[in-house]
Amino acid sequence: MRQRALMTILLGASMLSAPAMAQTLRVALSSEPTAVDPHYHDLTPNNALALHIFDHLVLQDEKQALKPGLATAWENDGKNRWTFKLRQGVKFSNGQPFGAQDVVFTFCRTLKNETKVSGSFADITGNFAKVEIPDASTLVIETKTPEPLLPTLLSGLPILSASIVQHGDITYDVEKNCGVTGPWPTVNNFNDGSMAIGTGPYKLKSYVRGSAIELERNPNYWGAAEPWESVRFLPVTNAGPRLAGLLAGDYDVIESPAARDLNRIKGDKRFSHVITPSTRIIYFQLDVARDDSPFVKAPDGKNPLKDARVRKAMSIAIDRDAIAKRIMDGAAEPAYQFLPTGMFGTLANPAKIPYDPAAAKKLLAEAGYPNGFQLTLSATNDRYINDSQITQAVAQYLTQIGIKAEVDAMTRAIYFPRRAKKEFSVAIGGWGSNTGEASSFLRQWPPTPNEDKTIGGSNYGGYKNDEYDKVIRAAISTLDDKKREELLQQAMTIVLADGAFIPLHFESGIWAGKADLKITGRADQFTLAMSVKPAK
Repeated sequence: MRQRALMTILLGASMLSAPAMAQTLRVALSSEPTAVDPHYHDLTPNNALALHIFDHLVLQDEKQALKPGLATAWENDGKNRWTFKLRQGVKFSNGQPFGAQDVVFTFCRTLKNETKVSGSFADITGNFAKVEIPDASTLVIETKTPEPLLPTLLSGLPILSASIVQHGDITYDVEKNCGVTGPWPTVNNFNDGSMAIGTGPYKLKSYVRGSAIELERNPNYWGAAEPWESVRFLPVTNAGPRLAGLLAGDYDVIESPAARDLNRIKGDKRFSHVITPSTRIIYFQLDVARDDSPFVKAPDGKNPLKDARVRKAMSIAIDRDAIAKRIMDGAAEPAYQFLPTGMFGTLANPAKIPYDPAAAKKLLAEAGYPNGFQLTLSATNDRYINDSQITQAVAQYLTQIGIKAEVDAMTRAIYFPRRAKKEFSVAIGGWGSNTGEASSFLRQWPPTPNEDKTIGGSNYGGYKNDEYDKVIRAAISTLDDKKREELLQQAMTIVLADGAFIPLHFESGIWAGKADLKITGRADQFTLAMSVKPAK
């Protein structure tokens, strides 16, 4: 049956106008963006920064509901064809007008990005068969396979200006370089500000890694002006100094204060805080493909992670409740699947993963490792809430069942490129669903990568299950919601049973700030200057 969905939304007229006072908003970040380049790496801190400078065709509100961005409306023909109506009268921060060619150039750049980490954003555009411009206000995308979530996927893709490169007529012809005649932009071109040209509410003033990121209001912004004339983001990786800086008046807003420290500000009328549940799953990905894994040493010379019994033993050796209560201070929920229960495509009643060290030891013995083996857990120490502490706790749980586990924690700038090169045996991960349905995780991490890397782009552990691949491929191309949900539930069941990914918990986002500010928490955990307004 031919389905047609048309979405046209008018932006609300009641927006906060900028106050007369020229003010700088100072925000302390727990995790610093690794680049200004919006296509460098699909990471939450990077995406949050990009959203200040670059618009998307489709935007998401704080609850991840879709709303118009550079596209005012969109429709699908029930098959492979999507039509987007583009916002008119928009200018980039350099004064150049926004048009459909800029969108096409952006799509092409995701496929011509030599300095990206992994397959960042190419998993979206890799499914495009044609991109056409029927008229100045219309963009038509024809996908290779049906893509029921294309508007949602495009809500995560920042739009660039074609004016940053030398070009002729821009067309979606990747083999002919899309009409680009000069060099393609590199990550350094954005970090130095020369190509950080967008249509967002702010523009880049300076980016000094490890020190500060400074933004200033974009006078050409198409929407209502933000209340802050400038924004200063400061990386402060430890929760203690972030809170101390807030209390001392050095910062106006801080992200991810330790939940245990909130009592220090609850009774202080000078400050306020907000806790917002998120879809971010924290988990470990196991190297289940290689016979010789770099950070595993077993008596038999094999890779024990290839044995499903070992993987199950590792999972049930972890006390998720204790981690959520003690390490996360209650600002987390134990996870038994890869998206919170109740969201589209999740299992209605997932089996609770028990904490059972005795059963874990028995499974290890059955697998041929009664005395365990040696293992290194690789993790970030500045990306997820309490990431290194969580990893240390998991290492202790594994050691208790005979797996001699060590921890190698490093900065995200070192960690993520190494993980993309598959240098780890057991690697921490965090994934927030940008679609609100289970396909977000299930299409990105467990599948065998296809040729275009539109699925399986983050399968660093080499997991492969032919039945899973069949089910997830069917799910993501099914337009019928009921059928797609059933297929996603099947896929979830398969990947949970195989144990190549060990779920731990779902994070909550926490922000604290001065009492004269109103902070709106976001389910995607983005820390945005646009989410902070004067309280009155």
